[in-house]
Amino acid sequence: GNIIGSGIFISPKGVLEHTGSVGLALIIWVLGGGVAALGSLCYAELGVTIPKSGGDYSYVTEIFGGLAGFLLLWSAVLIMYPTSLAVIALTFSNYVLQPVFPNCIPPYNATRILSMVCLLLLTWVNSSSVRWATRIQDIFTAGKLLALALIITVGFIQIFKGNYEELTPSNAFNFWMTPSVGHLALAFLQGSFAFSGWNFLNYVTEELVDPRRQNLPRAIFISIPLVTFVYTFTNIAYFTAMSPQELLSSNAVAVTFGEKLLGYFSWVMPVSVALSTFGGINGYLFTSSRLCFSGAREGHLPTLLAMIHVKHCTPIPALLVCCLATLIIMLVGDTYTLINYVSFINYLCYGVTIIGLIVLRWKKPKIFRPIKVNLLVPITYLAFWAFLLIFSLYSEPVVCGVGLIIILTGVPVFFLGVYWRNKPKCVNRLIESVTCWGQKLCFVVYPQRGFAEEEEEAPSARSRRPASETAVR
Repeated sequence: GNIIGSGIFISPKGVLEHTGSVGLALIIWVLGGGVAALGSLCYAELGVTIPKSGGDYSYVTEIFGGLAGFLLLWSAVLIMYPTSLAVIALTFSNYVLQPVFPNCIPPYNATRILSMVCLLLLTWVNSSSVRWATRIQDIFTAGKLLALALIITVGFIQIFKGNYEELTPSNAFNFWMTPSVGHLALAFLQGSFAFSGWNFLNYVTEELVDPRRQNLPRAIFISIPLVTFVYTFTNIAYFTAMSPQELLSSNAVAVTFGEKLLGYFSWVMPVSVALSTFGGINGYLFTSSRLCFSGAREGHLPTLLAMIHVKHCTPIPALLVCCLATLIIMLVGDTYTLINYVSFINYLCYGVTIIGLIVLRWKKPKIFRPIKVNLLVPITYLAFWAFLLIFSLYSEPVVCGVGLIIILTGVPVFFLGVYWRNKPKCVNRLIESVTCWGQKLCFVVYPQRGFAEEEEEAPSARSRRPASETAVR
């Protein structure tokens, strides 16, 4: 549900633009799924070896210490998740507004306002109930798979009718430009945005039932091959209806596909994509707020962000921070530049985490590992990781350089906010007053146990507690 969001409806254009041919673009999509599968195998081992919520952040903190964990958290809170949320929300508004403005790009202000309304609505839903948020995710995951199934089915019908000229080897590998190694790296960055989210289940490990034995690895092993299949065949379907030039000139690929092949039912595509991206925003809000929660619980973010609502048991302060950061980023930069930013930093963090797996093997060889992958898996992933980062930095030095600078700005913040324990009394009083103000505003308290467990508690049991205990909780 988190992986399939806006990526498959926006990244095909970026991948094709940098590869220069249909055939190479399809190869990039398949290889992107393979790389995600290698990474997910490594994360499956880490998830069951260190069963903490927080994903990459928890593993890096455990293995490399507080500073490395804080820098990952800093980049995630400032760039990775707000930028991903901004891209998905902008894609949502683009597809909703495209039928209203069929002959031009939807107005800038209209897309931003609609994106903000959607984000604020889902922030309210996630603040109100964990169950509402997860039910929305389940429903919209089914909806987005149905939309992609429709695209793939229509694509197969086109192939059976003989409409596959762009997919024949002579046309598929007819390059209109010769891609450099740097172009290929950027194509992988664009494609990897569509696969981002493959590690999100690791952010809620503590809220899973039986993560060690079955549920975590099972979810990973089922989801990655399924998503790779869906993405590859969706792109094949696109090319049965559009030439590469038509796809590159389209602002909403799925809408163009629907207009060409679905006739009177072309309205189904923008509606389906809007539903898909709506579910993607919900999923990113759910997981990114848990990352803030985990970071605050470890003392790397203000204590207020580790607090939950006394009645709804939802991390409202963390949700509000994620929402505010996304609203700010939404007003800066175009979609494809934002994708390069977030993909570069994502891969940087993935690589550091998987290096941690190798370090943990060396430091604690006898620790219990319910899942233990072959050492060639992380090594292969890291070889690809090094290639991607080096050539991305060479091809887009400004975008990647700014990303690195933003990460490094976390170093002084760490030493001032976390490492420096004996702060002046006036600073401590200011922090305490802000925390108390936030508690009163959001009706939150610091949880004495996992908020997922609190959420599942029956109302009757909650009502039997003494009033004093309820107040403490």
